[in-house]
Amino acid sequence: DTKMTEGGLNVTLTIRLLMHGKEVGSIIGKKGETVKKMREESGARINISEGSCPERIVTITGPTDAIFKAFSMIALKFEEDINASMTNSTVTSKPPVTLRLVVPASQCGSLIGKGGSKIKEIRESTGAQVQVAGDMLPNSTERAVTISGTPDAIIQCVKQICVVMLESPPKGATIPYRPKPASAPIIFAGGQAFTIQGQYAIPHPDLTKLHQLAMQHPPFTPLGQTTPGFPGLDATTPTSSHELTIPNDVSGPIV
Repeated sequence: DTKMTEGGLNVTLTIRLLMHGKEVGSIIGKKGETVKKMREESGARINISEGSCPERIVTITGPTDAIFKAFSMIALKFEEDINASMTNSTVTSKPPVTLRLVVPASQCGSLIGKGGSKIKEIRESTGAQVQVAGDMLPNSTERAVTISGTPDAIIQCVKQICVVMLESPPKGATIPYRPKPASAPIIFAGGQAFTIQGQYAIPHPDLTKLHQLAMQHPPFTPLGQTTPGFPGLDATTPTSSHELTIPNDVSGPIV
């Protein structure tokens, strides 16, 4: 979307970022205070995808100046976190700030340029490291573009990437990347099933019932056989089966 302003052409953009849980927590802040401040001071809309996933999508939408202000605040917050983590650390070299953009694969060719010329130009002019993933993110037509460097280098890099994306709009339909929830580990103890959530083991009645049935009854008889094909079971061994309804959210971990 574009509109004319006194300063010339002002463009409204939507940029998607891929973040780990710890990074998202840093952006949200205590009681959501950090992200609220970022929204108010930048003027950009900042939305964070829902769900208990290891990765989350952070969507930033607004005029170009608001986008760059939001990116600046995020990069500076990450640098602040890095400085804090180094306070009592023996590490001598300071790691760079790193952000991961999610970009439609159809635009990555323009971002890389012929023979890698465009991405080389962006690296040299901004001082940031830029890497475009060779493979698309799972079940999507998007790729991750990783940017590393100082907060200032990252902002300059994002500005140049935005120009490329505006000059080369995505071709065809884009299937956005949606991070999947992590499957909670399952343990069996004392005849009960538990799912691990954080530091706690939560009883799971459906899986407990399934576990108890599995322990009480022999395996199902293979098709075409009158008795199970397992040693120690004779022809007189009775067989039985039980129907168990398993919720959708449980079937994945069981499989």
